[in-house]
Parts: sequence; C-alpha cells; structure tokens
Amino acid sequence: MVKRIVSFFMQQSIVVEEKMKKMIQLSVNEVLREVGNNLNGYTENEVKKQREHFGENVLIQKKKESMIKLVFDTIKNPFSLVLLTLAVISLITQDYAAVTIIVLMVSLSSILGITQELKSSKAVEQLTEMVETTVDVQRKLDNEISKRIEIPMDELVVGDILYLSAGDIIPADVRLIQTKDFFVTQSSLTGESEPLEKFSEAILDDTTPILQSNNLVFMGCNVVSGSATGVVLAVGNETMFGHIAKSLQEKDTVTNFEKGINSVSMVFVRFMLIMAPIVFLMNGFTKGNWLEAFLFAISIAVGLTPEMLPMIVSVNLAKGAMEMSKKKVIVKKLNAIQNFGAMDVLCTDKTGTITQDKVTLKYYLNIHGDEDDRILRHGFLNSYYQTGLRNLMDNAIIAHVDALEKKDLFDNYRKIDEIPFDFNRRRMSVVVENINTENYQLITKGAIEEMLSICSYAEYHDTIEPLDNTLRTEILDRCYQYNEKGFRVLGIAHKKLDLSSTTISVEDEKEMVLLGFLAFFDPPKGSTREALSVLKEYGVSVKVLTGDNDAVTKYICSEVGLNVKNFMLGEVVESMNDEELSRAVEVVDVFAKLSPSQKTRIVKMLHHNGHTVGFMGDGINDASAMKAADVGISVDSAVDIAKESASIILLEKDLMVLEQGLVEGRKTFTNILKYIKITASSNFGNMFSVLAASILLPFLPMMPLQILILNLIYDISCTAIPWDNVDEDYLKEPRQWDANSISRFMVYFGPTSSIFDLLTYLILFFGVCPFVFGGNFNSLTPEMKVLFISLFQTGWFIESLWTQTFIIHMLRTQKIPFIQSVASWKLILGTTFGIIVGTLIPFTMIGTTLDMMSLPGFYFIILVGIIILYNLLTSFVKIIYIKKFSRLL
Repeated sequence: MVKRIVSFFMQQSIVVEEKMKKMIQLSVNEVLREVGNNLNGYTENEVKKQREHFGENVLIQKKKESMIKLVFDTIKNPFSLVLLTLAVISLITQDYAAVTIIVLMVSLSSILGITQELKSSKAVEQLTEMVETTVDVQRKLDNEISKRIEIPMDELVVGDILYLSAGDIIPADVRLIQTKDFFVTQSSLTGESEPLEKFSEAILDDTTPILQSNNLVFMGCNVVSGSATGVVLAVGNETMFGHIAKSLQEKDTVTNFEKGINSVSMVFVRFMLIMAPIVFLMNGFTKGNWLEAFLFAISIAVGLTPEMLPMIVSVNLAKGAMEMSKKKVIVKKLNAIQNFGAMDVLCTDKTGTITQDKVTLKYYLNIHGDEDDRILRHGFLNSYYQTGLRNLMDNAIIAHVDALEKKDLFDNYRKIDEIPFDFNRRRMSVVVENINTENYQLITKGAIEEMLSICSYAEYHDTIEPLDNTLRTEILDRCYQYNEKGFRVLGIAHKKLDLSSTTISVEDEKEMVLLGFLAFFDPPKGSTREALSVLKEYGVSVKVLTGDNDAVTKYICSEVGLNVKNFMLGEVVESMNDEELSRAVEVVDVFAKLSPSQKTRIVKMLHHNGHTVGFMGDGINDASAMKAADVGISVDSAVDIAKESASIILLEKDLMVLEQGLVEGRKTFTNILKYIKITASSNFGNMFSVLAASILLPFLPMMPLQILILNLIYDISCTAIPWDNVDEDYLKEPRQWDANSISRFMVYFGPTSSIFDLLTYLILFFGVCPFVFGGNFNSLTPEMKVLFISLFQTGWFIESLWTQTFIIHMLRTQKIPFIQSVASWKLILGTTFGIIVGTLIPFTMIGTTLDMMSLPGFYFIILVGIIILYNLLTSFVKIIYIKKFSRLL
C-alpha cells in the first residue's frame, strides 16, 4: 500500500518529492541553513516573509461551492426531481397554472434550503473556530528574546522550529532534528495503524521512499508517545496530505441519520408512484375525461410529496447547532445531533468529568510514610524538565514548590535527557546533572506498581536497603490506604548514572532506588451527583472507563453515587471473550486500570448490544474509543487527537453542560420527526380520500390547481415546525431512528382524516350543495352542475386545509393540545396565517380564478363541528396509539 501511495505522490508533485528527498539526507545544521533559521526561531518579520512566500497553513480540501452548484445540490433530492418531472409533463399538456405552482413550490423549497445551507455552513465554521488547535514553536519576540510560544496551527510557517509531544496531531510536513522515543501513526496516509518510531539522523540512502523516511513526519499523522523537535518543510496544500485532498474526490460517509432520511424519502416516493397511476386509471374510467384525470393524478402526486423535508431537516440541524452552542456545546458534524439525542449510554473518564480537575499535591512521603522534602524536590525535577505529555499531576507538583526553592533547583541542576511517558510503561524519566558535583542522576516517576517493578532498592534516611517482599508489601499497603481515601499515588525513584554518552533509553530504567511517593487529591465535583441523577432521568446511564487504579476509582465513584459493587479491572476485561464481556458491560458501571484498547473494546460491546454509545474523553488514550462510539465527545482543552476524533466539543468539562446539550439535541431530532410523521399520516389519509372520491363522486373532489395551492399553503405553515416547543417529559427518553414507526404512524392516523373527508363529502354532496341550489346533483341543469361542483370543491378545499393544519397541533404532542401543551408562538402564527389565507381565497379574485365560490355562513358552523369531532376522534386514536406503543413520536 505504501508503494502505491508513494507512486501516486510522485505523479502528483515531482517538486515536493525532490525537496523532501534532499531534506532527509541533510544534517540538522544543513536543514536549518536550508530554511534560513536556527534553534532560536524566526522573528516576526521573517515569519511574515515566509507566509507571503509559502502561504498559510490552511488545508483547503474543497473549493467554495458556487451558487449554481448549491442550487443543483438543493433540487437533486427525490422530491424536487419528482416535482420538476411533473412540471415538465404539465407543460406538455399545456397546464400552465400547474407548472407555475409546481415551479413556485420547488423554488420556495430551494431558496429556503440554500439560505439555511449557507447559514448552517457559516454557523459550523464559526463554532469550530471556537475550538482552536494550537502548536508550540520557537520564535524571537519583539525584544529579540527567543522563546517557546503557543500559536494557532494556521499561523505555522515553513522553516518554523516545531515542538511535538504525545497527543499532538502533526500540523505540517516536518523534518525531525531531535527525538526522544518518538512514535507516530501514519494511518491517515498509509492506512497502517501500527506506530512507527522516528529519529533525527540523516538518511544517506537516496532510494528510501518518502513515506518510509524515519526522519520525516507528515500533516494529519498522530503522535503516540515521546517528544521531538522538527523543522517545518511544507504547510497547507503543499503537504503530502494536501496533495491527497486536492487530487482525490472522496465522497462523504453516509451517516445513519442520512440513511434514515433517505429511507423515509423513498417511502414517500413509492407511495406516490403507486397511488398516482391508480387515481389516474380510476378517474379516467369513472369520469371518462382522461386528460382531466391525468392532471388530477399529477396534482395528487404533488400532494403526496413532502417537498419541504430537506429544508425542514437543514433548518432543524442548523438551529439545533446554534442553540447547543449557547449551552457551551459545539457541534462539529451536524448529523451527529441525532446520535447525541439518541445516546442512552455515556462512557467517560474520571478525571475532570466526575472530579473537579483541580489536582493538588497533598503529601510527599518516604517509603515509611513520613513527610520528606527530598521527595518533593525529585518530583519537581522530573515534572519540570519533561517535555512529553505533561498532565495535571505534573502541574500540581510544580505549583507546590515555592519560588525560593525553585530558584535553588534551577541554579543547581540542568536537564541532560529524558524518556517520555507512554501508556504501556506508565512512567517517565529525566536525567539531570548536579552542576556543583557534576553527578548525573536518573529520576523516574510513575504508577506505584510499575515503579516497584523497576526498583531493586529503597532509600530511608540516607540508608539504601534491598527492596524485599516485606518492604514491598508495606509500601503497597500504605499506598492502598491512601487510594481508599481517594488519593492518587505516584512513586519516585532515582539512581546515579555514569554517563559515557548523554542519551538514555528505557533499558536504563532498572535496579533503581525507590525514594517514596507523592499523594494527589482531585475532589469530586459538587455538581456530579446531581448531573448523574439528571442524566439518569433522561435515560442515559453513565459508565466510568478509567486507567486509574481501583481503590481511587471506587472511592471517587462511590462519593458521587455510582454503583461500584460490580466493579471490573482491565485485567479481567482482557481475560473475557466477547460473549462474556457483552454480558458484563450491561451490569458493570465502573471499570478501572483500563488500557486504550480495552476502553475501545467495551464501547464496541455496548454498541453491539444495541446501545447508542457516547464516549467523553480528552486524552490520546481516549481517541480510539471516541472513534468507536456512536458520538465522540471531547472538550476544547483536550489534546489535538481527541478533539479531532470528536463530533461534539464541550466548552466546559462538566456533565451538566453535557445534559443541556443532550436536551437540545433531542429537541432538534423531535421536531424533524414531527414534520415527517405528521406529513406522512396526512398524505396517507389523502390517498384514501381521493380513492373514495374517485369511486363515489361523479366529478373530481378538487381541481388539480386547487390541490397545488392547498399544498403550497400547508407547506409554508410547516416551515415554522423547527421552532416548535417540545414537551419536557418527552425529552426524558433517548430517541432512536425508527423507519418502521413512521409506517405505523401513517396506518393509525391517516385513515382518521379520511373518515372526516368522507363525512365532508356526504355533508357537501347531500346537504350544503342541495340546500344552496335547491336540488340534488342529477336534477340540476348543466350550468347549475358547474356551480354545484365549484361549491363542493371549495368546501373540501377549506376542510382539507383546516384538518391538515389542526392535525399539526394534535399530533405534535402526547398531551392535550392548547391546554396541557402549547405550540411555540411561531408555529401558532404560521398555522393561523395559513388557515386565514386559505379560508379567504374563495372570497377573492384569486378564488374566482381557481373556480371557487363563496361559501354560506352555516357551512363554517358545520365545519367547526367537523373539526371538533375530528379532534376528538384523533385524540381517541392517539390514546390507543400511546397505550400500545408507549409514545406518540
């Protein structure tokens, strides 16, 4: 695979290839001379010149879409294509009014869709900019002082001196000039997931493929462990990753949400393709006017098409993302909102989510548990001089040492080398030199079990003793006592080195002398217990997946009310097969001492069991599990790879913030479902009504143009649904995408509206029209029959509009509408406006053009009675539906 990719790159950019080949063969000093920099970094003026010459570090994968492309993308959905096909047919049959209405409907949907698409794109851009990825570089400031500073990734320039450590996403193509146990994954380029170790030495073999060069790292790859310093060789589109982005047109992955929308769309299209021919044939045979029957069938096809669905979905998602941002939840991928709302299991780390994320150093103790300043000083030297993955405990150690003591340590010691932290060893080491004595010392800090595994001795009051089993047991028991009180314990060890060279490796971490241990405390958040209770109310169970030890995890989790009876360690997870773990994840809420791969396996098992799983993490060890989850959740302070893996970013690491975002996600999904289900049932009911009219009536129940106008008014009313209120208790349960429930909804509520359409037929045909014209249809003159038909069609037009509009309010809630649950003022205004406009049309010149008649006043009294009966019957069906299926939507 690597060979194929290398070949592809060579075809794409000979210039870049030659430049890279040259750079991998140069020494560090030659590389710096080539880019015109040194280890002190560029000045601001030099940065500006480099940016002007080589461009910004911005990867433009796609050109900004033109308006023509946006229009095409908007109208290529199944509904718009069907409508445009019907418009062409109407044009051929010279039904110009129908053409006008259909084009108006498609245009309205497209304009609203494009407007929302532009707003949505802009909103997502603004939101993602709030979550900024930064890099560490060496720069000369205004006063020419060289300093390591943090800058936004897009401000990186060719030639910058760049610092990399575990958890970073590599922001450019970089030639390494110094490394320490530096491992990266290049899966984004090569597809190979195994970490590769990188070095800084020049490669003299000029046949080495670029992607196999072990002194180069590339944009988009991830740092797994270790640290490195490098020189930026290429930025933005000139990187290897940039050439792939420019040259390959990759299709976006279709999400479950998009699959659901597409499946619903096809259900509507299939109904239309079946229904329209049936209506055409039945009316043609019964009425004898095949052209009129054909036009009526086209109108029915239009009526069955929810042409506003794409726009409604876009508006809902964009509005949801903006509302969630107000609750400190940033949505990177709009379609993730549905999975976020459907989430029923949240897996999370312990630190910062359940705890306050304010780690403080409480004790620094020797091996017998007495406080000892030497332990603190050794801990400081280790934490301060390491350049790898610095964590909260490092910061706590540094903060605990006062300024005077820091000065003494700075004056007397200097760093020589280090072995960065990784998640397998669970420790890190630095080598320091005592300037006064010129002695070298290896200082190692890490989890107590791992520290005991590399120590052969222990030091107490300047006496070095063999670390026998008795002493090991004493140390472990003492640490466990602190663990049980919620303290995280790290061991500190050292040994003197007789360095023949200034570099060390993991092999040097042996036969060390244990000095003592450091005890840290990160108290539980006061809001955590309440947050867990609230999430439980919303149907979300929380499971803690942590790499911390069992005693600390048990203490913290029990303090916030989590069930720790069924507790499980990583070693037990490792010993289980998939079937055993599948059962265990259902009953265990707290897992400790997990490796990254074990976290991922637990998430996959929960997903396999049918759960919609969210994973909340902020470290490099969480990235794999976040990708495996249905929705990855991170925080803006997380490492780059964690933020990249997430589709939801929290601006505050708090479960209460998560709960607020969850509610907004569910509101968004619910309002999309409202439009789909209500429109589906309404359309399904119209099919029965039209079929009945085709059989029972000697004329069409409504003219094709009247049906088109009716649909236009109804669709405009529905555009307010994204702003509707959602019942508070309805939000308490996770909502899965279920296409079958839509068909079930149609079958229950569609026929209900048909019953009242048939009742309206009977009242109009045997009551209102004969009363107005003084006789039944067959006894009238041809001229009077035309007026009879006009009055009938007008009456059904208004009844259809009223019932379709009221059904929105009846089915938008499980409660009693207007009393227990009130729609938003925007939806009330939109539907009221639609009813008023539609009711007034027969009394205007537009009504005359549409062959409508003014209705007698008593018809509206009858209509109110029909609406009351209709609402009562709908309420009865709604009660049966909820009782049988537990919920309405």
